[in-house]
Amino acid sequence: MSLPPEPRANPALHGHDGAAAALRDAALSGRMHHGWLLAGPAGVGKATLAWRYARWMLAGMPRAESEAEAPLHLPAGHAVFSRIAAGTHADLRALAPGTGEKGKKTIIRVDEVRDLTRFLAMTPAEGGWRVVVIEALEAMNEQGQNALLKTLEEPPPRAVLVLTTAAPDRLLPTIRSRVRRLDLFPLEPSLMDGVLARWLPEMAEGDRAALARLAAGSPGRALALAEGEGLAMAREVEGFLARMPRPDPRELHALADRLASKRDGSAFVTFFDLLRESLAGALRQAGRGQGAAPWLAGRGLADWAGLWDMLGRLADETETLNLDRKQAVLTGLSRLST
Repeated sequence: MSLPPEPRANPALHGHDGAAAALRDAALSGRMHHGWLLAGPAGVGKATLAWRYARWMLAGMPRAESEAEAPLHLPAGHAVFSRIAAGTHADLRALAPGTGEKGKKTIIRVDEVRDLTRFLAMTPAEGGWRVVVIEALEAMNEQGQNALLKTLEEPPPRAVLVLTTAAPDRLLPTIRSRVRRLDLFPLEPSLMDGVLARWLPEMAEGDRAALARLAAGSPGRALALAEGEGLAMAREVEGFLARMPRPDPRELHALADRLASKRDGSAFVTFFDLLRESLAGALRQAGRGQGAAPWLAGRGLADWAGLWDMLGRLADETETLNLDRKQAVLTGLSRLST
């Protein structure tokens, strides 16, 4: 597996030239908005674009050397690129959900937002712009969002905030109303094929195609699925649903053992994610009158929607509270097959 660099050090942007051009054109026109919200599915490239824009801004908004050059391009050998990748640029600050005890993701706290406010109140160290990048804004608690709102309402001069989110509906309406939103969409299949061929050259072509379908146009999700045994977990989900509504209890226990055997929880998390996606897809298809999966029979769509929500809460609580994964699998799957 050929892992791409972290977004702050990744020179490549796949499939979002239109959004990058919108950021560039707004800046060069002199009508740049002080706050941008990059919204789109998880892993689609929002953070990569945010850091690309930050580098370009702090490098002085250099003009493209040719029409063929991708928008916001800055060579990896550029001094600003290197300093941002190393986290040493004085006019840039970043926030993202941290990693707490036992590897669990934490929220973005209000104290961290207040530190940003103090940073933005200072004069740019290098006489240009100050840039703030906040990833996964939906992980910021309400206090933090309210503190951020004050900055968006009274933006300091020569400062720009670039925010990313996979769940814009979880943001305060007042936050959404004070930023300019750019939506990033899933990559086309041909582009996904090329990206995965570079990242996963050792994987069989058929498996890469199956992975691309599971990832639904999101390169980051494809990589996460590859690391979390995504193809194997997809087969487990298919096998379980094929045995609905009365799976063999011995098979359920065997499946629970397999999912709980990975200490890092990757198989457990991936299985629940894919199971919920299968439920959501089947519900959408049935709701549109396009045919219902056989295992949907016997329950109303509203009941299935409640079970979809239950699985999400069960998986989150199990990982957050370090509960017994095997018991969580048995509880969730038993509720589905009751």
